[in-house]
Amino acid sequence: MSNNSVTRQQIEQIYRAQSRRVLATLIRLLNDFSLAEECLQEAFIAALDQWPRSGLPDHPAAWLISTGHRRGIDHIRRQQTARRHAPWLTSEEALAFDPDDAAIEDDLLRLLFTCCHPALATQTRVALTLREMCGLSTEQIARALLQQPATLAQRLVRAKRKIRDANIPYRVPDSDELPQRLPDVLRVIYLVFNEGYSRSEGEQVQDVSLAGEAIRLADSLAALLPQGEVFGLLALMLLQHSRRDARQDATGELLTLEQQDRRLWHRDEIDQGMAWLTRALPLTPVGPYTLQASIAAEHATAPSASQTNWKRIVALYDALYRQQPSAVIALNRAVAIAMRDSPAAGLQELDRLNVRAVINFHLYHAARADLLRRTGDIDGARQAYQRALSLATQEPERRFLARQLEHLEAPDDRSSE
Repeated sequence: MSNNSVTRQQIEQIYRAQSRRVLATLIRLLNDFSLAEECLQEAFIAALDQWPRSGLPDHPAAWLISTGHRRGIDHIRRQQTARRHAPWLTSEEALAFDPDDAAIEDDLLRLLFTCCHPALATQTRVALTLREMCGLSTEQIARALLQQPATLAQRLVRAKRKIRDANIPYRVPDSDELPQRLPDVLRVIYLVFNEGYSRSEGEQVQDVSLAGEAIRLADSLAALLPQGEVFGLLALMLLQHSRRDARQDATGELLTLEQQDRRLWHRDEIDQGMAWLTRALPLTPVGPYTLQASIAAEHATAPSASQTNWKRIVALYDALYRQQPSAVIALNRAVAIAMRDSPAAGLQELDRLNVRAVINFHLYHAARADLLRRTGDIDGARQAYQRALSLATQEPERRFLARQLEHLEAPDDRSSE
């Protein structure tokens, strides 16, 4: 141990940096999510008591894991049903722990794949990932996902019970399973990110801290599992996140990509995103996240909205739609065609969409309204904006659509939004 005195602030910094790794290993060693969480807290309480007197351990994470592990064994032994809960337990095995850095990193991957297991519902995967991998409190997650804390707490309890009762394996999938399981993990990370930028309802459309958690999670995954689509997802999120300060004006009103002040974009994050994209592109086959990152890169590197390479963006959307033929991608592709060719061409593409898939999607009607406005069909644009407004739930989006309607009534004030 180091003889230098340790401050509470230093221990809190170690908690922020190491707690998820410590927890992941404790879950493996104790085979119990809730017990591991309790022992994690007990280990850091012990550190707050001992480290200021004895100094910082040479390997703080190993010290915390060993301490938490011993506390967990004590808890189990105090239970009359210890053998039922942990039939593998013997006195010698209980205290054996090898502080191997590679094993601890593997435990992070095990935890991530367990939180994102397909046996759990999608929203449960998101909540469990935020709780266990990002370390957010139940109250923080409930606020981010717009749920009641008590309801969310019960969901997390049920998820952990299901993991235990269904004997969901705490491991990284074998190489032959990984291609099927990895997309689920990436999807959950991207859902976390999108929750930060597309809140489902309410006054605020952005929760930048939540998006930041997703980026940190993807960054850890990229270090632990260097796969092309992991790099692609990280590139995509960094490129999108770089525009956060330009998405709304000083009063909180939404701004379109054309309206954004590109001087507010974070160039360091654009550079990071481009670097990850450069690593992703040679790793074939190129997947949907890498394609979306390539689209985001075209926007991020264009000197201005008018100089955007829409021809390349349409080609990328063509490739993306072949992989994921969804209504949302088709909608974005139609808008890109409108920007490449003409508003009328974009409207033709929108008219080809499956109406059933987009009829209740407010962004479809908003896009259609904008293209109708650009063609001069003010009455048609008005009806489409009114339909979009009736479907939108986010208050900033509703205000944006209402402003567009007002601009239709005052042609002199209109901008090419």
